[in-house]
Amino acid sequence: MTQNPIRTRIAPSPTGIAHVGTAWMSMFDLALARQTGGQFVVRIEDTDRTRFVEGAEEKIYEAFEWLGIDYDEGVQKGGPYGPYKQSERLNIYREYIDQLLTTGHAYHCFCTPERLTKMREAQKKAGELPRYDRHCRNLTKEEVGQMLNSGTPYVVRLKMPDEGVIGWEDAIRGHVEFDVKNVDDGVLLKSDGFPTYHFAVVVDDHLMKITHVLRGEEWISSTPKHLLLYQAFKWQPPVFAHMPLIRNADKSKLSKRKNDVSILSYREKGYLPEALLNFIALLGWSHPNREEIFSFDEFLKIMSLDRIQKTGPVFDTKKLDWMNGVYIRNLSRQELVKRLEPYLPADFPRERMDILLPLVLERLVTLKDIEELTAFFYRPIEVTAQVLSRKNTPEVAATQLSETISALEKNQSWQASELEVLIRQLQEKHEYKKSQYFMMIRVALTGKEATPPLFDTMSALGKELTLERLKHAQHLLSSAKTV
Repeated sequence: MTQNPIRTRIAPSPTGIAHVGTAWMSMFDLALARQTGGQFVVRIEDTDRTRFVEGAEEKIYEAFEWLGIDYDEGVQKGGPYGPYKQSERLNIYREYIDQLLTTGHAYHCFCTPERLTKMREAQKKAGELPRYDRHCRNLTKEEVGQMLNSGTPYVVRLKMPDEGVIGWEDAIRGHVEFDVKNVDDGVLLKSDGFPTYHFAVVVDDHLMKITHVLRGEEWISSTPKHLLLYQAFKWQPPVFAHMPLIRNADKSKLSKRKNDVSILSYREKGYLPEALLNFIALLGWSHPNREEIFSFDEFLKIMSLDRIQKTGPVFDTKKLDWMNGVYIRNLSRQELVKRLEPYLPADFPRERMDILLPLVLERLVTLKDIEELTAFFYRPIEVTAQVLSRKNTPEVAATQLSETISALEKNQSWQASELEVLIRQLQEKHEYKKSQYFMMIRVALTGKEATPPLFDTMSALGKELTLERLKHAQHLLSSAKTV
């Protein structure tokens, strides 16, 4: 049986960063659309002017482009159902607000913010659920007309039924229903003339012919209002699929106040877009073959809503780090060098890339790590006698270095394999403790205790710089033992 083309949408708000949750939802939206020959729409919900951030919309498009998430219709691409920015659709919303007022499914509310605040405080004090008390619901036409003519500020509210149950079949959660007596007469049009999310989303989804709405589970309690609006307009509602909330390891909600949830921040840190996509695809969804590493194209083909779990997935950055490392090492050398270029510092010796990259490749977690992992090859290092003699006395450590320098100065070859033979022979001849001796040399040459293989490092540093650093370390130890 051929399925009708599915139209999905993502509707981010330009209120700051481009959120990883937006990318996560978009992947599933795009997969549903592509699998059925449908369309994926990007709509900008910018009606909350108090939270609007200049330039935030451009960040959303930039993030999508970096990740490789394509879409079919939107502000930048156009399409048959525009405008795709809510602030440019105010006349459309006004038309449908008037329709609801005419049919009696909505009403004007002239309550002041002060009255509403006192009302909610009284309800809380009485142990009641804070909600509008419907004070303006039964105003006569004459009373409403007088208030409007006098210029009294107002909002428009949805007139919820007094009783009954409203439910739907959620594509992820099955049957869900609410008693309407627990649903507030929500605001549809604010006093500034802008629609609320609850009203605009219904009008836009209908007019843009959206067939499937994927959104976070926090919107479940709002769905009855949306369904009541569909009923009021006599429109067919879309299929709803409420995704689980992404959570931290402590099960708290992933939020920009506590976490790094900016898509572009992960680019700055040196994560690969394909690794990030792979990682977030597995948040709440599993591959049919339980595979961990797979391409975005494969995900688009095999994603199915029935494999989405209801419990909130954990945003495990350790797994992301592992996955990013796998993707880095799967790149061709040419492609990896190309990807590394934006993260290379100005003083990085690019002519030595063929020597340095193989030494640190296995330790690269992000592309940005290249600087920290290679800096000691081309920048001065800092070492102290205390660290150099951590497992020995300064006198003994200085003697060890003296013997090592003497042997290396006589050595003609500087190949890693031959350096290893020479150093190991020294260690065995003088019965130096392996862990102490090799670590001392490592620290003397790099200033670090964790580095690429020691003898490869010595070879890459070259004879002159190796001896220079060993002599400096010996001097530090000699000075320390005389104190």
